[in-house]
Amino acid sequence: MTAEATGTGSSTPSASDGQGEVLVSIEDIKVHFPIKRGIVFDKTIGYVYAVDGVDLEVRRGETYGLVGESGCGKTTLGRGLLKLVEPTGGKVTFDGIDVSTLKGEDLRKMRRRMQMVFQDPLSSLDPRQSVESILVEGMRAHGLDKGKESTRNRLLELLDAVGLPANSLYKYPHEFSGGQRQRIGIARALAVEPDLIVADEPVSALDVSVQAQVINLLEDLQQEFGLTYLVIAHDLAVVRHISDRIGVMYLGSLVEETDADTLYAEPMHPYTKALLSAIPVPDPTVEDTREQILLAGDLPSPANPPSGCRFHTRCPWRQETKCDTERPALREVAGGGHRVACHFAEDIHAGRITPHAVEATVVDPTTGDSGVDVPHAGSVTEVLGG
Repeated sequence: MTAEATGTGSSTPSASDGQGEVLVSIEDIKVHFPIKRGIVFDKTIGYVYAVDGVDLEVRRGETYGLVGESGCGKTTLGRGLLKLVEPTGGKVTFDGIDVSTLKGEDLRKMRRRMQMVFQDPLSSLDPRQSVESILVEGMRAHGLDKGKESTRNRLLELLDAVGLPANSLYKYPHEFSGGQRQRIGIARALAVEPDLIVADEPVSALDVSVQAQVINLLEDLQQEFGLTYLVIAHDLAVVRHISDRIGVMYLGSLVEETDADTLYAEPMHPYTKALLSAIPVPDPTVEDTREQILLAGDLPSPANPPSGCRFHTRCPWRQETKCDTERPALREVAGGGHRVACHFAEDIHAGRITPHAVEATVVDPTTGDSGVDVPHAGSVTEVLGG
């Protein structure tokens, strides 16, 4: 995928051709949070399977988009990559170094090369610190504060890079707009000269006009500093614009992965089809005639995920064999690195399996157990997407 093909400036030839050097490798990563109950002594009665066996690679210089509905584990995966939450299992390798085994000072030094831009720019900035103090803090922690003059020049360079005036150094977070605060968060990440930036919903809290500015800024910074991005988002239009490759998550698992053009042109997993069908089309004729997939039933609880394929309880293409009992592996199905976790992806894509009505079940939010069946498949529906 080239920048000319997509209208973006984020691609690099090596990443788009699928031959780029792997910077981040995630192998079977799991993040399970214990559910505790008790008055005197806490007893673990179960686990929330926030991330449950994800494999993916991010190549140097590319932008990898991670999408899915709220609660699917996107943010937890990003935090697990940086060890902001401790993975329950699996392995994370960054530039040939096993991050999973790092602790203490070694982990702190490694985090200089891996930074995060958080979803809420206001809550992620200390309201008691000026912008200058916020930016210098990271530089000082990693030995990049070489002297008063050089540090000031570096701060002015950072502000210029993210499009903020020099007098912003002496202001506090509450004095800025949402878009400006997000720029400060980006400048803070850039201050320690990282190789990888995990951007968690970097524009979800911003107005549409400001979103475009921040997205363009991220692309410009990638070209200028040679950055690699893992962009976590639920806005499918944003992800398509900025990403070279895209991974789709559902209930703690990766269900599909390919380059952005292929994903939007030929989605092969039923969940991805439903996700993309929810994107509005700015043509009323097309919008009224195109297929829209409404998923029946509630999202299963991550504390009690379904057996077999996680999506089979809501899948219009579910089959009697395998779907209920056998969890599908993420496998390459169409060449070119297109991976899908579906037993019948080829048959669905070729039209040999047709969709059918799904009997919706209501999930008890307190236990995660399925409750009473809803007679009409369309009476409980959920439209997915940004």
